Amino acid sequence: MTELILGNMNYSSWSIRAALVARASGLEIKETVVPLGFDETRATLIERTGFHTVPVLMHDNLIIRDSLAITEWIAERAERGRVWPEEAAKRALARSVVAEMHSGFMAIRSKMGVDIRSRKPLPEVEGALKSELDRVLTLWRTCRTQFAGDGPYLFGAWSAADAFYAPVVTRFRTYGYALDGIEADYADAVWESDLIRQLRDQAEAEPWEIELGDLGPVRAWLRE
Repeated sequence: MTELILGNMNYSSWSIRAALVARASGLEIKETVVPLGFDETRATLIERTGFHTVPVLMHDNLIIRDSLAITEWIAERAERGRVWPEEAAKRALARSVVAEMHSGFMAIRSKMGVDIRSRKPLPEVEGALKSELDRVLTLWRTCRTQFAGDGPYLFGAWSAADAFYAPVVTRFRTYGYALDGIEADYADAVWESDLIRQLRDQAEAEPWEIELGDLGPVRAWLRE
């Protein structure tokens, strides 16, 4: 059996990425959500996986951590084109933009935390935050301009690149960050996709609330 252990779909951007890749893969992968921020969360994760972070993919006796490592494990087993583009040049570019998201954008992470079901005031867009937001939009514009004839997503068909940037799409909705042109069209395509509609419904239905700090959950409680 293959099991994917995740944090809250409403808040955990790295869990969202892994879940979207898994759901698009066509593979049979069980999902288990462990709500973050509660006193017992750390102990539960350590007991199940040997460490306290999510996401984690467990396959028989194999334990794989980190959303990008999980993505590659899934890609090796999924039908070609389900995770990465089939064309070699597209695939290389997709891995490049995913790696950039995976290793960077710290200001976006700290100042615009994921909270899909909420609407919050936009923080002041200056300095590192402005630079990172501009970079995201440049990446989107570059990919969509080059592959506009192949479909509505970054590389035409849905890929891991869209899964990794989907939490940014949700952030733009949460914080009311205005988009226009080709970037707005892309964000709308992701937001209205079946995968994100399912994610939005799941996030809305989750019974947990989290107070977010710059470094993650500060406290958690059940919604009334």
